[in-house]
Order: sequence, then C-alpha cells, then structure tokens
Amino acid sequence: MEQKIGLIGCGTVGQGLLQILHEKRDYLREAFGFEARVVAIADKLKGSLVLPDGIDIPTVLDLLGAGKGLAEYPKAAPAQVEPLDPLDMIERTEAAIIAEMTYTDIKTGEPAASYIKKALRHGKHVVTSNKGPAALHYHEIRDLARKNGLQFRIEGTVMSGTPVFHLAECGLAGNAVREVKGILNGTTNFILTKMETEGMDYGPALALAQKLGYAEADPTADVEGHDALAKVVILSNVLFGGSLKTSDVPCQGISSITKADVEAAKAEGFRYKLIGHAKIEDGAVAASVSPRKLPLTDPLAGVMGAQNALSLETDLMGKVTIQGAGAGKLETGFAILSDILAVHRC
Repeated sequence: MEQKIGLIGCGTVGQGLLQILHEKRDYLREAFGFEARVVAIADKLKGSLVLPDGIDIPTVLDLLGAGKGLAEYPKAAPAQVEPLDPLDMIERTEAAIIAEMTYTDIKTGEPAASYIKKALRHGKHVVTSNKGPAALHYHEIRDLARKNGLQFRIEGTVMSGTPVFHLAECGLAGNAVREVKGILNGTTNFILTKMETEGMDYGPALALAQKLGYAEADPTADVEGHDALAKVVILSNVLFGGSLKTSDVPCQGISSITKADVEAAKAEGFRYKLIGHAKIEDGAVAASVSPRKLPLTDPLAGVMGAQNALSLETDLMGKVTIQGAGAGKLETGFAILSDILAVHRC
C-alpha cells in the first residue's frame, strides 16, 4: 500500500529519513507492503517542493548534499517550488502522513506545535522527533488526534531510534510500567565517561564533546540537564498519564561535577551518571533529573560514551533495560520511519 508523505523540515533528520526510504524501498515493500511517495517538503532554509506525483528522492538528496535549495529541483514548475510556509503546505498537499522534523523550542513548542495541530485538523497523521510539542502539549495534541481518528506518534523524541514507546506499547503490552530510570543525554554521558576513563577535567571533556559534534557551541541544554528534563516529562506524561510541566521537575546538570568527585565515586565502587527518573508515587507522578552515583551492578552504570539507556520497572517482567543511540542522522530518521510504519500497519 502506498503512503503519501509530507515533510516539514528537511535538515539532518529529514535527509536521514529520505535516505532510508530510498535505500530500503524494496525491503519495505516486500516486508510490510509499504511504499512511500513523498509528495511535499517544506523547509524554511532549504525551500519548498510540492509534487503530487512524487518527489525523486535521490535528486533531492543530491541537491541538498551540494548545498543547493529545493528551488533548483529540475523540471519543476515555478508553482511547485514557490516558498511555502509549512502551514500552507499542509493545506496544499494530499499527504496522509506529515513528518514534522523542525528545530526544538522547549519553552513554547512553537512553531512545531502549530504545524502538528493544523495537520491533525486537516485529517493527516503526524509523526515527529520534536521534543517541544511532546513535552509541553502532549495530552492536548493526543486528544486532538483521537478526536479526528488519527495518530500522533513521537518515538524519536526521547532516545532517537532506540524504541522506547514501541517497546512499551508492543513488546511489553500487558505490563504496567511503574518506574523509569535512564541515561537520556549522550553528551553528558560522553563527558562523564571521559572524566572517569581518561582522568579528564570537566572543561577539557566538554571541549572534546564539542569538537566531536556531541555538544553544541552553547552546551547549556545538555550539561545543565534541560534536554534530559524534556525527555523525562515526555516519559512521565506518556507512560504514566501524568500532566507534568518542565517547571514541576527538579533538574540539576553535571557542570558542578569535578574530576575529584568522579575519582572518589570510582574508589567507592560507584560511577556518576546523569539520570532522568520518573515513577508513580502515592498515586501521583514524581520525576527528577540529577547526577547520581550508581553501583557498578546497575545496568545503567555500564553504559559508556554517547550511548543512551532506559530501565523500565514493570509488574510482570520486572526490570527491562534497553540501550542504544540517542541521536544521529540515520538513527532519528529510523525513529520517524518506525512511526510511519506503525501508522501504516494500523
């Protein structure tokens, strides 16, 4: 079955999704009866392209890889490449699924939240990797989707392509999840790993993370725990039905952790990790983000480098821990694909 797809945002994640759709097209058709027809792309920097008969993915990837815009798509009529606001693109395209992959604004969730709501009001399923709308407006958007008989899926918002929500929804179906605890930010885990295994001070370890592309020029969102905070809020509200806001969750980052702290913990048989934690306590959801000294027997203590991991405490299976990449072009592109396939199957 063919699925018409529209992309809002075609940066790293969008191009990762396009690459996967092209390279895996035969496998996806044979394994799932799934064929993707990308009919529209809207990106505020790279331009717009609306082709109801389908966009040639290799051509788009070549253009963007060469630093060119979508306006240079060959043989496109002027109306097909005219600059479009994503809100207008949603109205114009016949896509059944909108993949929203714009930048994250964790303070407002905009403009992504407006794109998502408009798509749902126009009868289109939405999949997104954007933490902002998921952290700030999850229940409102989920209820809008249900009201319109549509799906709103957010696998890529917490651990990139490592399947947290699909695990809880499908793999652990029938279990009640009581508690989650995890390493939800690869940058801070990389820094703490270097401080322990190579004896680096915090500053040089952060500089190395920036050099390797794990940390931004302004690393505040990572090292002060804000990125992990957004993900803990999403986990709390999705898995536990909570209504937490980011302001409800105590949050402490790793910038005050010193090499001496790390060495002292190591001497005691512990290891520092920045941990996002949420559980149901006395009928309410409680959550936090903070550096913790974990015993080396804890599954999370062995997660090193830029990897992410999450332990889920369940009533039937006990503790289940999943580990994998928490970022990356193909990894997050896969998260979007996995949600698109979930829509397709349903």
